[in-house]
Formats: sequence, structure tokens, C-alpha cells
Amino acid sequence: MIVDSAVYKGGQRVSVDCHVHDYGKLRAAAAEQDGFVWLGLYQPSEHELSEVAEAFGLHDLAVEDAFKAHQRPKLELYGDSLFLVLKTLWYVDEDDAVETGEINMFVGHDFVITVRHGRGSQLQTARKYLEDTANVLTHGPSAVVYAVCDTVVDAYLEVVEDLQEDVDEVEASVFSNERTKDSARIYTLKREIAEVRRAVLPLREPMRRFSSGLVPGVDADAAPFYRDVVDHLTQAAEVVDTLDTLLSGAFDAHLASISVQQNDDMRKISAGAAIVVVPTLIAGVYGMNFEHMPELAWQYGYAFALLLMFGSSGVLFWFFKRSGWL
Repeated sequence: MIVDSAVYKGGQRVSVDCHVHDYGKLRAAAAEQDGFVWLGLYQPSEHELSEVAEAFGLHDLAVEDAFKAHQRPKLELYGDSLFLVLKTLWYVDEDDAVETGEINMFVGHDFVITVRHGRGSQLQTARKYLEDTANVLTHGPSAVVYAVCDTVVDAYLEVVEDLQEDVDEVEASVFSNERTKDSARIYTLKREIAEVRRAVLPLREPMRRFSSGLVPGVDADAAPFYRDVVDHLTQAAEVVDTLDTLLSGAFDAHLASISVQQNDDMRKISAGAAIVVVPTLIAGVYGMNFEHMPELAWQYGYAFALLLMFGSSGVLFWFFKRSGWL
């Protein structure tokens, strides 16, 4: 469906007298105004996307990618138009899950078409920012590409901050004195970090090309704006790498902690077994049915045997307690 469509000229939104689905008239109105069209679509059907492609002369391969989605971030040039793919991210804290969506952008000299899949990165904020900042919007379609990329990358930073909080919680849990089961959560977080990496890392090359003014059809004067996006993208990539390293260290520490706990358990079991074995040995000796045994006819033999059992157990308990086995 169409989320929004408008014609812009000189950094201002221009009112046009045509239906939002009349793409040909929209483009003609933009040409008359010497402006451009920004058409926003959300999960369009194949028929809707075909109509848009026919009106704006979009390449079939790019249209196929935009309809099917599930593309890696990339920038491709088809004739005199650009096709840019961005991954959108948002974080579900209850499940420690990073959810993904996708934005496909078709950019020409007189149009920008955004095709969005998933509910991440609502582009209304980018559109409002541009409409409120006329000096940026005067750069035309290049400004729209910048605003969308900036919105998406800022969302990356928010997701990374949420992941940072969860990684800190895992580290605190791993190194606490309590017995914890963190391996499953560590694995989940590493998997979600891999999801973030698949969105962030491939996008660095397209943003670098934008920031260098090397992309045909993108205003070279907009390069400083893209450098700001590159800085944020680099920051997100560095934090993602750091978090992955921290989780690997936390997992190793968790395994080491489990090993230490198992050794401690074994020492306690061994100490308990020793305390039980000594009285059992004494009882076994005094329970033998030999006729000639010391203390066999002694009046205090029974009390002596019990005292010997409890005394030896007490000495062993004191020894193991002092050595830290109990």
C-alpha cells in the first residue's frame, strides 16, 4: 500500500491535483515543477509494484528484489537510476531478539521510491525531518537517500545500546557468586549480534561511496551528510565486534566457572564420603565375629567404639572444613 506520496520543489512540499495512484501524473507534475516525487510503499503487492515500475521505468531485476525482499544491503546502478537496499533493525528486549526488516530505494533524477518490508524504521520521521529542514531537502533525491540512511543507522545504534545492556547483565551474572545458567542466553545474544553484523557490515561500502561523491545521480554537495552516517555506521560496527568478543570471553568464563563448581562439588562429595567411611571401618572391625578380640569383653567397649566413631568423624570434618573442602 502507499504510505505517502508527494512532490517536492526547492525544499518544499508542493500540492498537486491528482490521485496518489496516478503515478504518471505525479511524475509529470514533478517535471513541470522541476522537482521530484517521493513515493513511499509498504509491503506492496506484485501488481502494485509493477504499476510503479512501469510509470517510473524501474529495472525488472531491481523490482524483483524489492518485491521478494530478503536481500543483503547493497547499492546497484541501473541505467540512470540507483537501487539501494537497507536492512532495518529493532530490538525485542523480552526475548533478547533482534528483528529485521528491509527498505528498498529506487532513486532517479526526479523520483525516490521507498519500498518497506517489516515494521522497523518508520520513515515518517525522515520525511518530517526533511520537510522541516528545507536547506537539506533542496538537494533533491540525494537528501531523501541521506535522511532514510541516517534514520536506519540511528536505529542500529539504539539496537546496539540495548544489546550492550544485555551483555553487561550476562557478564555480571557469569562473574557473580551464584550458580547461573547463562550459556543459552549467551548463545542467543551471539546469534542476534550476528544478525546485526549482517545488516551493518555490508552497508559500509555503499555509504563510503556516497560520502566520497562517487555515485552518479547523487549530489556531491551531500557528501558531508553521508560522512556523518558513515561515522555512526562505523561506531555501530565497532561496538558489535566488541560485544561479540565480550560474549566469547563470558562464555569461556562461564565454562571455567562450571568446571570450578564441579571440582568443588567433587571435593565436598569426597570429604563427605571420607567422613562416612571411617566410622564404617571402625564398625566393621568391631563387628567381626572372632573369639579373641581386644576389648571384646570390656565393659566400656561399646561406648569406646561410639566415641571413636564420632571423634574420628569430628576430626575429619574439622580438617576438611579448614582446607575448604566443605
